[in-house]
Amino acid sequence: MQKDENDLRDRTKSFALRIVRMFSALSKTTEAQVLGKQLLRSGTSIGANYREAFRARSKAEFIAKCGDCLREIEETAYWLELLVDAKIISADKLQPLRAECDELTAIFVTILKRPKQS
Repeated sequence: MQKDENDLRDRTKSFALRIVRMFSALSKTTEAQVLGKQLLRSGTSIGANYREAFRARSKAEFIAKCGDCLREIEETAYWLELLVDAKIISADKLQPLRAECDELTAIFVTILKRPKQS
């Protein structure tokens, strides 16, 4: 296992745990819980999909699973935006998660571009 692959496994897991902690701290209003559960689902599935990609049996399967990761990251970014725009959580509080979302997006875009170039 390459170091960067292991780092990304750890990083996506750490991101998922941060999402779980953020969800636990959400208010119990219907709006917060509905948006939070969507965020919880998408934010925790990134790491699961990456682990599946890591164990892919073919290059095509790896690319498909990394595409799934990217879709989940984009969805996570959307739910984070909604939580801020709906004034459920302040932009300042979510800034670190949003920044990590942006970085993960860049990483997975790079991963997906690499096989297409070779």
